[in-house]
Amino acid sequence: MKKLLSVLLACIMVFSLASCNSSSKETTADKKDGDLIVVGYAQVGAESDWRTANTVSFQSTFVEENGYKLIFDDAQQKQENQIKAIRNFIQQDVDYIVLAPVVETGWETVLGEAKEAGIPVILSDRMIEVSDDSLYTCWVGGNFKKEGEDAVAWLAEYLEKEGRADEDINIVTLQGTIGSSAQVGRTDGVDGKLSEHPKWHMLDKQTGEFTQSKGQEVMESFLKSYDDIDVVIAENDNMAFGAIDAIKAAGKDPGKDIIIVSFDAVKAAFESMIAGDMNVSVECNPLHGPRVAEIIQKLEKGEKVDKIQYVDEGVFPADTAADLIDTRKY
Repeated sequence: MKKLLSVLLACIMVFSLASCNSSSKETTADKKDGDLIVVGYAQVGAESDWRTANTVSFQSTFVEENGYKLIFDDAQQKQENQIKAIRNFIQQDVDYIVLAPVVETGWETVLGEAKEAGIPVILSDRMIEVSDDSLYTCWVGGNFKKEGEDAVAWLAEYLEKEGRADEDINIVTLQGTIGSSAQVGRTDGVDGKLSEHPKWHMLDKQTGEFTQSKGQEVMESFLKSYDDIDVVIAENDNMAFGAIDAIKAAGKDPGKDIIIVSFDAVKAAFESMIAGDMNVSVECNPLHGPRVAEIIQKLEKGEKVDKIQYVDEGVFPADTAADLIDTRKY
Protein backbone atom coordinates (compact mmCIF):
# COMPACT_ATOMS: atom_id res chain seq x y z
CA MET A 1 0.00 0.00 0.00
CA LYS A 2 2.85 2.36 0.88
CA LYS A 3 4.50 1.48 -2.41
CA LEU A 4 1.31 2.29 -4.34
CA LEU A 5 0.95 5.58 -2.47
CA SER A 6 4.53 6.51 -3.32
CA VAL A 7 3.90 5.83 -7.00
CA LEU A 8 0.74 7.96 -6.97
CA LEU A 9 2.55 10.84 -5.26
CA ALA A 10 5.36 10.62 -7.80
CA CYS A 11 2.87 10.77 -10.66
CA ILE A 12 1.13 13.76 -9.13
CA MET A 13 4.47 15.55 -8.83
CA VAL A 14 5.33 14.81 -12.48
CA PHE A 15 1.98 16.11 -13.71
CA SER A 16 2.28 19.16 -11.47
CA LEU A 17 5.71 19.96 -12.85
CA ALA A 18 4.49 19.46 -16.40
CA SER A 19 1.57 21.78 -15.69
CA CYS A 20 3.86 24.42 -14.20
CA ASN A 21 6.23 24.20 -17.17
CA SER A 22 3.30 24.53 -19.58
CA SER A 23 1.95 27.55 -17.73
CA SER A 24 5.39 29.13 -17.73
CA LYS A 25 5.72 28.74 -21.50
CA GLU A 26 2.30 30.25 -22.11
CA THR A 27 3.13 33.21 -19.90
CA THR A 28 6.36 33.78 -21.79
CA ALA A 29 4.54 33.61 -25.11
CA ASP A 30 1.84 35.97 -23.88
CA LYS A 31 4.49 38.40 -22.73
CA LYS A 32 6.16 38.26 -26.14
CA ASP A 33 2.88 39.04 -27.91
CA GLY A 34 2.19 41.76 -25.38
CA ASP A 35 5.43 43.50 -26.27
CA LEU A 36 4.35 43.91 -29.88
CA ILE A 37 2.59 47.09 -30.95
CA VAL A 38 -0.69 45.96 -32.52
CA VAL A 39 -1.80 47.98 -35.54
CA GLY A 40 -5.13 47.53 -37.31
CA TYR A 41 -5.13 48.75 -40.90
CA ALA A 42 -8.45 49.32 -42.70
CA GLN A 43 -7.40 49.45 -46.35
CA VAL A 44 -9.62 50.68 -49.18
CA GLY A 45 -9.13 47.59 -51.35
CA ALA A 46 -6.90 46.48 -54.19
CA GLU A 47 -8.28 48.55 -57.04
CA SER A 48 -4.97 49.64 -58.52
CA ASP A 49 -1.23 49.03 -58.75
CA TRP A 50 -0.79 52.02 -56.44
CA ARG A 51 -3.03 50.48 -53.80
CA THR A 52 -1.17 47.17 -54.00
CA ALA A 53 2.15 48.96 -53.45
CA ASN A 54 0.62 50.84 -50.52
CA THR A 55 -0.54 47.60 -48.92
CA VAL A 56 2.87 45.95 -49.39
CA SER A 57 4.52 48.97 -47.78
CA PHE A 58 2.49 48.43 -44.61
CA GLN A 59 2.78 44.64 -44.61
CA SER A 60 6.56 44.79 -44.96
CA THR A 61 6.96 47.50 -42.31
CA PHE A 62 4.63 46.31 -39.55
CA VAL A 63 6.22 42.91 -38.89
CA GLU A 64 7.28 41.16 -35.69
CA GLU A 65 10.97 41.78 -36.39
CA ASN A 66 10.20 45.51 -36.17
CA GLY A 67 8.11 45.09 -33.02
CA TYR A 68 4.64 45.09 -34.57
CA LYS A 69 1.66 42.88 -35.17
CA LEU A 70 -0.46 43.98 -38.15
CA ILE A 71 -4.15 43.16 -38.45
CA PHE A 72 -5.02 43.91 -42.08
CA ASP A 73 -8.50 44.34 -43.51
CA ASP A 74 -9.38 44.83 -47.20
CA ALA A 75 -12.64 46.80 -47.44
CA GLN A 76 -13.19 45.99 -51.13
CA GLN A 77 -14.10 49.63 -51.84
CA LYS A 78 -16.98 49.68 -49.33
CA GLN A 79 -17.18 52.14 -46.46
CA GLU A 80 -19.45 49.84 -44.46
CA ASN A 81 -16.69 47.22 -44.52
CA GLN A 82 -14.19 49.72 -43.16
CA ILE A 83 -16.54 50.77 -40.37
CA LYS A 84 -17.01 47.12 -39.45
CA ALA A 85 -13.23 46.58 -39.51
CA ILE A 86 -12.62 49.56 -37.20
CA ARG A 87 -15.17 48.23 -34.72
CA ASN A 88 -13.44 44.86 -34.84
CA PHE A 89 -10.11 46.57 -34.17
CA ILE A 90 -11.65 48.32 -31.15
CA GLN A 91 -12.98 45.00 -29.83
CA GLN A 92 -9.51 43.49 -30.23
CA ASP A 93 -8.06 46.42 -28.29
CA VAL A 94 -5.38 47.26 -30.86
CA ASP A 95 -2.84 49.94 -30.01
CA TYR A 96 -3.31 51.99 -33.18
CA ILE A 97 -5.78 52.14 -36.05
CA VAL A 98 -4.70 53.17 -39.54
CA LEU A 99 -7.47 54.13 -41.94
CA ALA A 100 -7.30 54.75 -45.68
CA PRO A 101 -10.89 55.98 -46.03
CA VAL A 102 -12.97 55.03 -49.07
CA VAL A 103 -14.73 58.42 -48.95
CA GLU A 104 -14.34 61.58 -46.88
CA THR A 105 -17.63 61.67 -44.97
CA GLY A 106 -19.50 59.37 -42.59
CA TRP A 107 -16.77 58.69 -40.01
CA GLU A 108 -17.91 60.68 -36.96
CA THR A 109 -19.60 57.84 -35.07
CA VAL A 110 -17.07 55.05 -35.49
CA LEU A 111 -14.05 57.29 -34.92
CA GLY A 112 -15.81 58.61 -31.83
CA GLU A 113 -15.94 55.02 -30.62
CA ALA A 114 -12.20 54.64 -31.24
CA LYS A 115 -11.50 57.87 -29.36
CA GLU A 116 -13.62 56.70 -26.44
CA ALA A 117 -11.61 53.46 -26.40
CA GLY A 118 -8.39 55.50 -26.29
CA ILE A 119 -7.06 54.20 -29.59
CA PRO A 120 -5.23 56.77 -31.78
CA VAL A 121 -6.33 56.83 -35.43
CA ILE A 122 -3.85 57.66 -38.19
CA LEU A 123 -5.23 58.47 -41.63
CA SER A 124 -3.29 57.26 -44.66
CA ASP A 125 -3.63 58.51 -48.23
CA ARG A 126 -7.13 59.97 -48.09
CA MET A 127 -8.54 62.66 -45.82
CA ILE A 128 -11.89 62.77 -44.01
CA GLU A 129 -14.40 65.49 -43.17
CA VAL A 130 -15.33 65.58 -39.48
CA SER A 131 -16.56 68.33 -37.19
CA ASP A 132 -13.98 67.38 -34.57
CA ASP A 133 -10.47 66.80 -35.90
CA SER A 134 -9.40 65.29 -32.59
CA LEU A 135 -11.08 62.11 -33.83
CA TYR A 136 -7.85 61.37 -35.67
CA THR A 137 -4.26 61.91 -34.59
CA CYS A 138 -2.76 62.85 -37.95
CA TRP A 139 -2.88 62.28 -41.69
CA VAL A 140 -0.14 61.04 -44.04
CA GLY A 141 -0.43 61.28 -47.81
CA GLY A 142 -0.03 63.21 -51.03
CA ASN A 143 -1.08 66.79 -51.71
CA PHE A 144 -3.83 65.87 -54.15
CA LYS A 145 -4.82 69.42 -55.06
CA LYS A 146 -1.22 70.29 -55.81
CA GLU A 147 -0.97 67.14 -57.93
CA GLY A 148 -3.86 68.43 -60.05
CA GLU A 149 -2.25 71.84 -60.32
CA ASP A 150 1.07 70.25 -61.29
CA ALA A 151 -0.66 68.28 -64.04
CA VAL A 152 -2.11 71.47 -65.54
CA ALA A 153 1.25 73.24 -65.30
CA TRP A 154 2.93 70.36 -67.15
CA LEU A 155 0.21 70.32 -69.85
CA ALA A 156 0.53 74.06 -70.45
CA GLU A 157 4.31 73.75 -70.83
CA TYR A 158 3.97 70.72 -73.10
CA LEU A 159 1.46 72.44 -75.41
CA GLU A 160 3.74 75.47 -75.56
CA LYS A 161 6.66 73.29 -76.67
CA GLU A 162 4.44 71.59 -79.24
CA GLY A 163 3.40 74.95 -80.70
CA ARG A 164 -0.21 74.47 -79.61
CA ALA A 165 -0.47 77.14 -76.94
CA ASP A 166 -3.00 79.17 -78.95
CA GLU A 167 -5.17 76.21 -80.00
CA ASP A 168 -8.54 75.26 -78.58
CA ILE A 169 -7.90 72.17 -76.45
CA ASN A 170 -10.70 69.73 -75.64
CA ILE A 171 -10.28 67.72 -72.44
CA VAL A 172 -12.10 64.81 -70.80
CA THR A 173 -11.47 63.60 -67.26
CA LEU A 174 -11.66 60.10 -65.84
CA GLN A 175 -12.35 60.82 -62.20
CA GLY A 176 -11.56 58.52 -59.30
CA THR A 177 -14.07 57.26 -56.75
CA ILE A 178 -16.37 60.23 -56.22
CA GLY A 179 -15.94 61.71 -52.76
CA SER A 180 -12.49 60.24 -52.14
CA SER A 181 -9.75 62.68 -51.21
CA ALA A 182 -7.68 61.85 -54.28
CA GLN A 183 -10.64 62.50 -56.58
CA VAL A 184 -11.69 65.70 -54.82
CA GLY A 185 -8.18 67.12 -54.64
CA ARG A 186 -7.09 66.29 -58.17
CA THR A 187 -10.37 67.47 -59.69
CA ASP A 188 -10.22 70.74 -57.71
CA GLY A 189 -6.57 71.24 -58.63
CA VAL A 190 -7.28 70.85 -62.34
CA ASP A 191 -10.50 72.85 -62.32
CA GLY A 192 -8.94 75.68 -60.36
CA LYS A 193 -6.27 76.18 -63.00
CA LEU A 194 -8.50 75.84 -66.06
CA SER A 195 -9.62 79.46 -65.72
CA GLU A 196 -6.04 80.47 -66.57
CA HIS A 197 -6.46 78.79 -69.97
CA PRO A 198 -9.58 80.18 -71.66
CA LYS A 199 -9.03 78.06 -74.79
CA TRP A 200 -9.11 74.81 -72.81
CA HIS A 201 -12.54 73.19 -72.73
CA MET A 202 -13.58 70.43 -70.32
CA LEU A 203 -15.96 68.37 -72.44
CA ASP A 204 -16.91 65.81 -69.83
CA LYS A 205 -16.06 64.16 -66.52
CA GLN A 206 -17.09 60.71 -65.33
CA THR A 207 -15.84 58.40 -62.64
CA GLY A 208 -13.80 55.39 -63.63
CA GLU A 209 -13.67 54.34 -59.95
CA PHE A 210 -9.86 54.12 -60.07
CA THR A 211 -10.03 50.80 -61.98
CA GLN A 212 -8.67 49.88 -65.40
CA SER A 213 -11.85 48.14 -66.59
CA LYS A 214 -14.11 51.05 -65.65
CA GLY A 215 -11.63 53.54 -67.08
CA GLN A 216 -11.76 51.71 -70.40
CA GLU A 217 -15.56 51.61 -70.30
CA VAL A 218 -15.89 55.35 -69.65
CA MET A 219 -13.29 56.21 -72.29
CA GLU A 220 -15.18 54.16 -74.86
CA SER A 221 -18.25 56.24 -74.04
CA PHE A 222 -16.28 59.50 -74.38
CA LEU A 223 -14.94 58.46 -77.78
CA LYS A 224 -18.46 57.74 -79.02
CA SER A 225 -19.73 61.09 -77.74
CA TYR A 226 -16.84 63.34 -78.84
CA ASP A 227 -14.74 63.06 -81.98
CA ASP A 228 -12.35 65.90 -81.11
CA ILE A 229 -10.73 64.92 -77.79
CA ASP A 230 -7.23 66.35 -77.42
CA VAL A 231 -6.40 65.41 -73.82
CA VAL A 232 -7.42 62.72 -71.36
CA ILE A 233 -6.81 63.42 -67.69
CA ALA A 234 -7.00 60.13 -65.79
CA GLU A 235 -6.96 60.53 -62.02
CA ASN A 236 -4.88 57.39 -61.64
CA ASP A 237 -2.63 55.24 -63.83
CA ASN A 238 -4.93 52.22 -63.97
CA MET A 239 -7.76 54.27 -65.47
CA ALA A 240 -5.22 55.68 -67.92
CA PHE A 241 -4.29 52.14 -68.98
CA GLY A 242 -7.97 51.44 -69.62
CA ALA A 243 -8.31 54.67 -71.60
CA ILE A 244 -5.26 53.76 -73.68
CA ASP A 245 -6.82 50.39 -74.56
CA ALA A 246 -10.05 52.13 -75.61
CA ILE A 247 -8.20 54.69 -77.73
CA LYS A 248 -6.24 51.99 -79.52
CA ALA A 249 -9.41 49.99 -80.15
CA ALA A 250 -10.93 53.11 -81.74
CA GLY A 251 -8.02 53.28 -84.19
CA LYS A 252 -6.32 56.26 -82.61
CA ASP A 253 -2.80 56.66 -81.26
CA PRO A 254 -2.62 57.39 -77.49
CA GLY A 255 0.19 59.73 -76.57
CA LYS A 256 0.05 61.34 -80.01
CA ASP A 257 -3.51 61.74 -81.28
CA ILE A 258 -4.68 62.15 -77.70
CA ILE A 259 -2.43 63.38 -74.90
CA ILE A 260 -2.60 61.16 -71.80
CA VAL A 261 -2.10 62.86 -68.42
CA SER A 262 -2.17 60.52 -65.44
CA PHE A 263 -1.49 60.29 -61.70
CA ASP A 264 0.34 57.89 -59.34
CA ALA A 265 3.54 57.21 -61.37
CA VAL A 266 3.64 53.47 -60.72
CA LYS A 267 6.31 51.50 -62.57
CA ALA A 268 3.78 50.28 -65.16
CA ALA A 269 3.14 53.94 -66.04
CA PHE A 270 6.83 54.37 -66.81
CA GLU A 271 6.62 51.32 -69.08
CA SER A 272 3.60 52.88 -70.79
CA MET A 273 5.48 56.16 -71.28
CA ILE A 274 8.49 54.34 -72.72
CA ALA A 275 6.11 52.60 -75.14
CA GLY A 276 4.83 56.04 -76.20
CA ASP A 277 1.28 55.52 -74.93
CA MET A 278 1.32 57.94 -71.98
CA ASN A 279 2.72 61.48 -71.86
CA VAL A 280 3.12 62.17 -68.16
CA SER A 281 2.33 60.74 -64.73
CA VAL A 282 2.19 62.92 -61.63
CA GLU A 283 3.50 61.03 -58.64
CA CYS A 284 1.44 59.98 -55.66
CA ASN A 285 3.88 58.15 -53.39
CA PRO A 286 2.25 54.98 -51.92
CA LEU A 287 5.09 54.02 -49.55
CA HIS A 288 3.40 55.23 -46.38
CA GLY A 289 4.33 52.34 -44.09
CA PRO A 290 7.68 53.69 -42.86
CA ARG A 291 6.27 57.18 -42.29
CA VAL A 292 3.36 55.80 -40.24
CA ALA A 293 5.78 53.63 -38.24
CA GLU A 294 7.87 56.72 -37.51
CA ILE A 295 4.75 58.51 -36.25
CA ILE A 296 3.82 55.59 -34.02
CA GLN A 297 7.29 55.50 -32.49
CA LYS A 298 7.02 59.20 -31.65
CA LEU A 299 3.61 58.66 -30.08
CA GLU A 300 4.99 55.75 -28.07
CA LYS A 301 7.55 58.16 -26.62
CA GLY A 302 4.85 60.70 -25.80
CA GLU A 303 6.01 63.12 -28.47
CA LYS A 304 3.69 65.35 -30.47
CA VAL A 305 3.32 64.86 -34.23
CA ASP A 306 2.26 67.22 -37.00
CA LYS A 307 -1.42 66.91 -37.92
CA ILE A 308 -0.77 66.97 -41.67
CA GLN A 309 2.25 65.20 -43.16
CA TYR A 310 2.81 65.19 -46.91
CA VAL A 311 5.00 62.64 -48.64
CA ASP A 312 7.55 63.70 -51.26
CA GLU A 313 6.24 63.59 -54.86
CA GLY A 314 7.34 64.59 -58.36
CA VAL A 315 6.17 64.96 -61.98
CA PHE A 316 7.51 62.47 -64.52
CA PRO A 317 7.16 63.26 -68.25
CA ALA A 318 7.63 60.55 -70.85
CA ASP A 319 11.09 61.78 -71.86
CA THR A 320 12.41 60.94 -68.35
CA ALA A 321 10.84 57.48 -68.08
CA ALA A 322 13.63 55.36 -69.58
CA ASP A 323 16.27 56.93 -67.33
CA LEU A 324 14.21 56.60 -64.15
CA ILE A 325 12.26 53.34 -64.45
CA ASP A 326 14.90 51.25 -62.69
CA THR A 327 14.74 53.53 -59.67
CA ARG A 328 11.01 52.96 -59.11
CA LYS A 329 10.13 50.90 -56.05
CA TYR A 330 6.46 50.43 -56.98
